[in-house]
Amino acid sequence: MRNDTAPLSPHRPLPPLSATVTGSGPGIVLAHGATGSIDDNYARLLPALAAGHTVVAPDYPGSGRTPRAAGPLTLDGLTDAVVDGAVAAGLETFTLVGYSLGAAVAVRTATRYPQHVSGLVLTAGLAVPDRRTDLWLALWQRLLAQDDYTALALARTLSGWSPGRLRDLPHDDLDALLDPCPELVPDGSADQAALVRSLDVRADLPGIAVPTLVIATLHDQLVDPAHSRYLADHIPGAQYAELAAGHVPMHECPEEWERLITGFLAAHGL
Repeated sequence: MRNDTAPLSPHRPLPPLSATVTGSGPGIVLAHGATGSIDDNYARLLPALAAGHTVVAPDYPGSGRTPRAAGPLTLDGLTDAVVDGAVAAGLETFTLVGYSLGAAVAVRTATRYPQHVSGLVLTAGLAVPDRRTDLWLALWQRLLAQDDYTALALARTLSGWSPGRLRDLPHDDLDALLDPCPELVPDGSADQAALVRSLDVRADLPGIAVPTLVIATLHDQLVDPAHSRYLADHIPGAQYAELAAGHVPMHECPEEWERLITGFLAAHGL
């Protein structure tokens, strides 16, 4: 079901996030990537998680049904909005499953709201962008500003998919990825890309005190897998796993991604 009316605390800078709430059991909150959405990033994973959990899956401003923010996004503001939505949906404690930008949202939530967070799963994440990631996102922002959706689709496909899987994609699937339709691009894409370019959660990592799984995407052209290794090395007690995929494991290897996440949750009673 949709949860589009979560109350907003007076000091919060963002509107309530539209969210899918489904399942029953221990809480899970999903945090999606920049220029994505819950449907794009988690549609295949959500049913498996909802089979034994209450899942709250919010869309960031400008994604899904959440309207675009009036001003720039900040990590603290986005974190506050995600937590507001989870608590409004009835979750007092939850595991955060964060992908890409969502990994930073998860990390900041664990240090800003430790009373709510019982575990973390971080996939294809980063603590601070390197030059390659920053340049890709700068290109995306420029193409968005120019309304060049044909070039944007090319750039997102080249940066998102691993070379091997891109080579082997059926022509119909590749044509779908290169569709220049503006409606396929979330309205808040430029805002979300700008947020990734400003991220720095390095100081948050040593303070995380919950079970954490870091999943690296080994053939990632957008976020080098070394970023995941850094997260695992600097979060106390973090487990580390790898997927032979580009930046979009939900499309390249969804079954393997699901097994890693559900196995971690089961092992820690989350």
